[in-house]
Amino acid sequence: MTTPDVMQGLPSTAVLNPVGGGLPAVPTTGAAPTTGAVPPAEAASPPGAVPTTGAVPAAGAVPTSGLPTGQPAAFSPEVARRDFPILHRTVNGHPLVWLDNGATTQKPRQVIEAVAAFYSAGNSNIHRGAHTMAREATEAYEAGRAAVAQFLGAASPEDIVFVRGTTEAINLVAQSWGRANLGPGDDILVPVLEHHSNIVPWQLIAKETRARVVPVPLQPDGQIDLGKYADLLSMRTQLVAISHASNVLGTVPPVKEMTALAHRYGAKVLVDGAQAVAHFPVDVQDLDADFYVFSGHKLFAPTGIGALYAKPEVLQKMAPWQGGGNMIESVGFGRTTYAPVPHLLEAGTGHISGVVGMLSALNWLTSFDRDAVAAYETSLMAYAQQALSTVPGLEVLGSSPDRIAVLTFTLAGHDPAEIADWLDRDGIAIRAGHHCAQPALAHYGLESAARASLALYNTSEEVDQLVAALQRLQQAD
Repeated sequence: MTTPDVMQGLPSTAVLNPVGGGLPAVPTTGAAPTTGAVPPAEAASPPGAVPTTGAVPAAGAVPTSGLPTGQPAAFSPEVARRDFPILHRTVNGHPLVWLDNGATTQKPRQVIEAVAAFYSAGNSNIHRGAHTMAREATEAYEAGRAAVAQFLGAASPEDIVFVRGTTEAINLVAQSWGRANLGPGDDILVPVLEHHSNIVPWQLIAKETRARVVPVPLQPDGQIDLGKYADLLSMRTQLVAISHASNVLGTVPPVKEMTALAHRYGAKVLVDGAQAVAHFPVDVQDLDADFYVFSGHKLFAPTGIGALYAKPEVLQKMAPWQGGGNMIESVGFGRTTYAPVPHLLEAGTGHISGVVGMLSALNWLTSFDRDAVAAYETSLMAYAQQALSTVPGLEVLGSSPDRIAVLTFTLAGHDPAEIADWLDRDGIAIRAGHHCAQPALAHYGLESAARASLALYNTSEEVDQLVAALQRLQQAD
């Protein structure tokens, strides 16, 4: 099925609208119903209804503040699926089953419309222009900052720095805060379950400052060994870098407790929220995190945009990492002065359309009851675990009781790349390889594995299709 042309039907009044626009409704044909033992989180809205609330800005409204407040809409996967054009396409003659959400999530039509509308009728640079479109673009950009702050529970939009994604955010902290605060003999504690983007930047800055990166081991079930973590903490510990949810094991560590323990030793804590933010609510003040980072593209937003939160007292002391336009007050060959944070850390023209898209994505996601979304995903994961256990020779890695819906597995007699290729023939998209988490896989004696990662728009029918295809692969031998 062809998807709507996102460049058609876009009125000029839709330029900065985060959820509206002029696109025709996405066809609902092919939407997969929920089947099996997974109960819907809430009763579905009437057929064809778009999940919005009265608090979501109307078409053409210029967003000038953070996320809307008000009663969230009831959630069901069927309602969510209607907003994703790509979920209505076919791959190799089969309806697409997107189970690669840990790598990137798909984008709802509201995000597609918002980005297309910005470029078709509102494109302008921000902050320095005196004309109408510059002011509108600036308002949208700063509304995005306010929305991220509200989404994360930050005290102020000024605590949010826009970056390309989680990787750039971690590198920014390493190169700015790390260069100023790390020295010979200092420790950076990094659990074995981390993504490479939360390991390599610390190795680079540790080599430069003569600090050391200390791995925190895992237990057999994929949880962090908290006893070893406590033993490794000392007055030498300057930073703990930890994911809020593992991209390969799904493990959700007790971040709040680990942060409190690290703070007893005066250490700062950076939390990688890339895999967490789409699955459950986050409150950085409750966590007491010094830094929190995430990527928009894992949160139904465009690629190339993400955010760094830092406590204001930490952010105020961070030096520029990159120099250029936007981050200055005045430039002279004798003296240059800098803009205040967060602009100090945002050199050059930012990803304005990406911020517009992320604002739309956050509006879309928070229009649902997020606790209901989390409950649905937990039920779907339990269903998937039980269903996968019926496949001969299949072993899921990790069994932490606290986890997101990430199922990384091996299948006896089959290479992960072969598994992914076989599933792709049926339109089922999973990920295969080391998942940028080689130390975590090495903990299980592996170099690669297959991974199915679920999101709020996935259904038990799709899980059944995955399991049936894997059973056919075993039977084909």
